[in-house]
Amino acid sequence: MESSMKRLVIARAPQRRRHGFSLIELLIAVSIMLILAGVVAVNLLHEPGKARQARAKSDLAAFKTALQLYLDDNGTLPTQRQGLQALVERPTTPPVPARWRPGGYLDRTSLPRDPWDNDYLYLVPGRSREPFEIVCYGADGQPGGEGLDADLSSSSL
Repeated sequence: MESSMKRLVIARAPQRRRHGFSLIELLIAVSIMLILAGVVAVNLLHEPGKARQARAKSDLAAFKTALQLYLDDNGTLPTQRQGLQALVERPTTPPVPARWRPGGYLDRTSLPRDPWDNDYLYLVPGRSREPFEIVCYGADGQPGGEGLDADLSSSSL
């Protein structure tokens, strides 16, 4: 009986368990990750331009809001000569605003430039029957254009 018991114990001994991954499994996993990273990288190549356009639109909206507040406080918009600088620094040329807000109308101490390092264009009156318009000429810095070179305007927000 003892010998039959030993046979059962030997027959039921657990097989060696496998730990970790085989080299083939690791190579397949790395290959899949590289393919996915390549697809994501190709899709993100065009995103910096879109991000710059989004920032320019955000700046235009901030300028538009600040100019509305300036108009509400002072009853007039900054002149073309005073420009957008009147939103961060009290104008000294006529008409000097009587109720200019301490600290200005933007949360900045200097006037921002567009994402392509060009100045925003301030027009009084605007081109589309509006009292004012702020324009960004896009990536090429020139009027007109398509795609990333397209003009952005506060009147189209």
